Order: sequence, then structure tokens, then C-alpha cells
Amino acid sequence: MSKAATSKEPVAVVGIGQTKHVAARRDVSIAGLVREAARRALEDAGLGWPDVDAVVIGKAPDFFEGVMMPELYLADALGAVGKPMLRVHTAGSVGGSTALVAANLVAARVHRTVLTLAFEKQSESNAMWGLSLPIPFQQPLLAGAGGFFAPHVRAYMRRTGAPDTVGSLVAYKDRRNALKNPYAHLHEHDLTLEKVQAAPMLWDPIRYSETCPSSDGACAMILTDRAGAARSPHPPAWVHGGAMRSEPTLFAGKDFVSPQAGKDCAADVYRQAGITDPRREIDAVEMYVPFSWYEPMWLENLGFAEEGEGWKLTESGVTELDGDLPVNPSGGVLSTNPIGASGMIRFAEAALQVRGRAGAHQVDGARRALGHAYGGGAQFFAMWLVGAESPAD
Repeated sequence: MSKAATSKEPVAVVGIGQTKHVAARRDVSIAGLVREAARRALEDAGLGWPDVDAVVIGKAPDFFEGVMMPELYLADALGAVGKPMLRVHTAGSVGGSTALVAANLVAARVHRTVLTLAFEKQSESNAMWGLSLPIPFQQPLLAGAGGFFAPHVRAYMRRTGAPDTVGSLVAYKDRRNALKNPYAHLHEHDLTLEKVQAAPMLWDPIRYSETCPSSDGACAMILTDRAGAARSPHPPAWVHGGAMRSEPTLFAGKDFVSPQAGKDCAADVYRQAGITDPRREIDAVEMYVPFSWYEPMWLENLGFAEEGEGWKLTESGVTELDGDLPVNPSGGVLSTNPIGASGMIRFAEAALQVRGRAGAHQVDGARRALGHAYGGGAQFFAMWLVGAESPAD
């Protein structure tokens, strides 16, 4: 068998589209919401609906909106009539997992051009109480995801000696970054560090201003092969590596502060992309940080800092937009959180950076960027590394 027949097809991101993320999109149905993002992605790619060979969508649990299996009626809205359509679900990491499934279809030469999209319309339900199901169905989550993750944050603080001001620094940074992103949900022009630090405590040590909003929104991308990338009107982002990993929610010896599945997922992506020193070789990171303390925690989990040192990168300004390793230039999940789409937004924003199309929150000279998503009880992980150059060059 020839080398061409056994090698993977290079995968390019040639189109990206987002809705304006807000607390409630009362003007559109779920179908209208997803079509808005898809049309923007097609326009960015210079393509039309007939150019798409398959559609891969993802969202978080159906009870977040109370609409079961919405993919059953979204085929028409997304131009998938008569074409393959696939839905992915991996809890909060689903946006990233969805993009990777779509990328693998192109890499395997199953389809040449794929539309991938993720969404959530949280205004039609209540995700916090949806994540607070009573015993005996699951362990109590103490009113939402924050109640589940706060003890893990406190464990990180005890383990590393991080001062209690680090979370507020992350939140203040990301909300300021969001002001440069027209699609971000929260645009808090009058926010100060002092206001973040004075915000009400929700789940000790997580304050109101250190947690993510509930958003309605959708994100779409057009992924294609080398030939499709050659026809793109704008520079593509090339997928240099992508991986998913999972582990149980609870098991003896699980490290909630730095899950092994996250470490393994990052290591696989770096291996595929030829990255040996992520701290020096990656120019920007779009990291899934729904609660501010997860920035220093994931900096360690993803290999950007030694154990116990992540908070020092945050405190010293390394992760600022003009820092040595910008984290969440878009404002991140702390500023925009349509749960099912939040992971795909991280992947898309990483791609925007290396395409040089991130607008006011563009990182100067960004050539390689990491998109990161996690979900469930910090058990599902999805990541990709995208670059400005084709991996075959």
C-alpha cells in the first residue's frame, strides 16, 4: 500500500463563525441560533451549503434546555438533508470532542469538507439546578458545578500555598480581555480588581465574579483537506495534533487537582505536534476555565508549569494578553459560557489566533495555539494544537 494511502490527510480550519453570546436569545429558536453560526462559518470559508459533505454537532445534556435529541430537527437548519449528520456528547468537553470527531473524518479521508458546530441555549432551562440532581441518582453537587469543583480548588491552594488573591487576578484579566471580543457575553466596562475581590462568595473560595455566566450561543467551524485549504480566501489554521482522554468521575486515588487524563491528553497532542517545551513553543492558549482558579491548576496539568508553580505564572502577569504566554485572549469561559459550545469556542479561538484573525484580542506573532476543553467531573478532556503552517511543510 502506498504512503499516500496510509498517511493522514492534513486538516485545515478555513471557516469560523460565532453568534453574539448573551444571557438569552429570545429572538431565535435553537435552529435559528445554530444556523446563524453556521452561515458565518461558511461565509468566512467562502463556501455554500452544497460544499459541505457532512455535519457533526455537539451539545451538553439535553435537560439543559429540555429539548430531547435536538439533532432530530436540526438537519434542515444545518444543510444536512441527504448528508451524514452525527452528534457527539462528552459533557462540558463536548465542543472540543465534536471538533476532533469532525477533524478525524477529514484526516481519514471519509469526507473532504465538514461543518462542525456546538451550541447551548441555557435560557430555556436552568443548568445550575440541572447539575444538582438529588441522591440516589448521583452524588450531591451542592447547587451546580461550582459546588463540586470548589473543594478541588481548596485542595490546590493547600497543596501549593497559593495566596487567595490568585483567582481574582484571573477573573479580572479574562473580563478585560472580553472587552476586546465583540462576541463575548460579559462586557463589564466598569469592573475593577477591587470589585472582583469584593464580590459575594458563592462556593468558598469562588466568588461571584470568579465564575462563568450562563449563555445562549453557538460556534461553528469548517474543516477541510489540503485541496480545500488551497481554495480558502483567508489563511487556514492547520491541525498539528488532537486527542481525547477520559477517566471515571470517582475512583480510588483520583487526583482532582491534576487529573491523569488531562496530563495524558496534553502529552499525546504535544507528541503529535512535535512540541517538547510547551511553555516556550506555544504562543497562545485557549483554556477551559469556568472558575478562575482553574487557570493555575490547568497550567500545571497541561505542562506549562511545574507542580505548585502555576499560580506564580498568573501572579507575575505571564498569562496576560501581552504576557509571555497569553491565556484566554478571548475572555474565555469566564466571560462566555454556552456550555455545549464552550469547548469548541476554545478550539475556534485558538484557530483564529494562528490565522491572524482574532481582531482586537489577537496575540502578536501567534503561530501555534492550544485549544483545551474538559467536562464531567474533570474526567473528559479534549485538546488540539493548531498552527499557521501545514504540518506536512
